[in-house]
Amino acid sequence: MQGTLGGGLGPGPSAVDRRALLVCCFILASALGQMNFTGDQVLRILAKNEEQLSLLRDLESLKPQKVDFWRGPARPSLPVDMRVPFAELKDVKTYLESHGLVYSIMIKDIQVLLDEERETMAKSRRLERSAGSFSYSSYHTLEEIYNWIDSFVMENADIVSKIWIGDSFENRSMLILKFSTGGSQRRAIWIDSGIHSREWITHATGIWTAKQIVNEYGKDGTLTNILNDMDIFLEIVSNPDGFAFTHSMNRLWRKNKSSRPGISCIGVDLNRNWRSGFGGNGSNDNPCSETYRGPYPHSEPEVAATADFITAHGNVKALISIHSYSQMLMYPYGHSLEPVADQEELTWPVGSPWTGPTTAASSTPSASSSGTPGTTASCCRPPRSSPQPRRRGWPSGPSWSTP
Repeated sequence: MQGTLGGGLGPGPSAVDRRALLVCCFILASALGQMNFTGDQVLRILAKNEEQLSLLRDLESLKPQKVDFWRGPARPSLPVDMRVPFAELKDVKTYLESHGLVYSIMIKDIQVLLDEERETMAKSRRLERSAGSFSYSSYHTLEEIYNWIDSFVMENADIVSKIWIGDSFENRSMLILKFSTGGSQRRAIWIDSGIHSREWITHATGIWTAKQIVNEYGKDGTLTNILNDMDIFLEIVSNPDGFAFTHSMNRLWRKNKSSRPGISCIGVDLNRNWRSGFGGNGSNDNPCSETYRGPYPHSEPEVAATADFITAHGNVKALISIHSYSQMLMYPYGHSLEPVADQEELTWPVGSPWTGPTTAASSTPSASSSGTPGTTASCCRPPRSSPQPRRRGWPSGPSWSTP
């Protein structure tokens, strides 16, 4: 069935009443400083063939600031999810229907979910204050995470240290945690989270992972062997400016906050700014696009700081980037169809049906795009209103998937 499958509003206020309600919501949001997404919907489209996928890609180019792909057009067997602002719903749905593109409404009103999330955070913050403790099952602001990092390093100074690797575009510190049992320039593993600022579950995952590394060292054999032989670097907030902006102004902001003379749109998709595969499949040269790659590789200070640190270290053997939404484990290279030399090893023990190179333009919150750094994997699960970290240990080695 076409049209508003499962998403009709049914009996309710008139169109005039709804518009009046939206105006009131926008005025209230402006007073509070937060962008309001009342009436915005997430549509799921099932493309039958490559021609229909092409029509969806055309929609992004026609409305780069209006259509926000959460799961981009990849191949006919995969659904496409996109957020559409209330003001654009009629035009977008007409476009889909006129081209025979079947869609359903996944989320009828995004603001309802965002309000629930904010209420949950407020309750959690009150509980934390009353208990004088840090909750590992809640979302936190940048300031709260950085304060936690200081406390965490102080409490676990025998195995954890904090390293400043540079500043963001808006001059916020770029911090990483180093887990080490001694030695210098040892082989290392790099893990980062939060490169897409709205993916709050990844920051929570990074924090939880840090705690698990400390708690499980000396107990879990695999982790203990790794840390006895290698160092682990963990960057919990890879995009501090964007992350701060998601809390202060726009919950759904994805890029960093860089600006350039003569360009009205702000921000670069940091995950498309890497030198590897720069400008290839899945990235965009339109500064207003959510997947804008930037003017040149490593143009963004956040990416340059990470690349410079890893390059200067010279002995990083694995890079893992944590994303959310797409429920996939990816390995190199997202911008190429060619299998890598160690593909068989990379697919073990999961197997090729679940992993492999992708040629698709990535879904918005995922890492399946051009410009992923060298040997990067990305672990993804759907977003939740609040994170639910698994409290169990690692029976067969550490799991880097989102909790």
